[in-house]
Amino acid sequence: MSTPEPILQARGIVKRFGHVTALSGADFDLYPGEVLAVIGDNGAGKSTLIKVLSGALVPDEGELRLDGELVHFRTPLDARRAGIETVYQDLAVAPALDIAANLFLGRELRRRGPLGSVLRMLDKRGMRRQAGEALSELKIGVQSLRVPVENLSGGQRQGVAVARAAAWGRRVVIMDEPTAALGVKETGQVVDLIKRVRERGLPVILISHDMPHVFELADRIQIMRLGKRAAVVTPKTHSMPEAVAIMTGATSGALEPAVPT
Repeated sequence: MSTPEPILQARGIVKRFGHVTALSGADFDLYPGEVLAVIGDNGAGKSTLIKVLSGALVPDEGELRLDGELVHFRTPLDARRAGIETVYQDLAVAPALDIAANLFLGRELRRRGPLGSVLRMLDKRGMRRQAGEALSELKIGVQSLRVPVENLSGGQRQGVAVARAAAWGRRVVIMDEPTAALGVKETGQVVDLIKRVRERGLPVILISHDMPHVFELADRIQIMRLGKRAAVVTPKTHSMPEAVAIMTGATSGALEPAVPT
């Protein structure tokens, strides 16, 4: 059986902030259709790695490849144009705007003809229709697409952010602590959302401190330690305490299985 090719790959990533080296030769592989969790103690380098993958930081050394092609992301917009969408912990939604406007934030549709090209009028009806389809596909229930996001619950706001990423992410969706500061019920809704995004065939990078959710959702788990990839494990081959032991340095971990079977 042939080994699948990574959809997103990083090799030898180095990132320094003055005298502090946040990443010291980090590697990364994301394969098609999988949920890959990235875990590590504070200062392990996981957040810096994700910022490099999403274009928020430019590495000092190393290379990134997307579908085997060498890429250079200078800004998050570069990554978005390449089909990589990120759901940040702080959601990055516009609270005063309605749901449809948030889904099309920065990608607004204009009306056809002179109304759009000259007067630059928005196609609000078209945006509401497409937003409704995106939410329906992910089974996100809202009473009205005209509701300002600030009137939604935390779980519903996260749902809007996830739906936006799933709608525009052609290749990869990155989720940074998607269940942080949510209640039990809302956390369950977001977990279900992540499963539905994977069912659509989009690979997901999940950064989370919530180990039970990591082991519930992830196909593989990349463990970061001291700015490098310490190990890649799976919920089938390693228990939660074993993963934590590798993460804290109590035991060393092998990189196998580094490739999905």
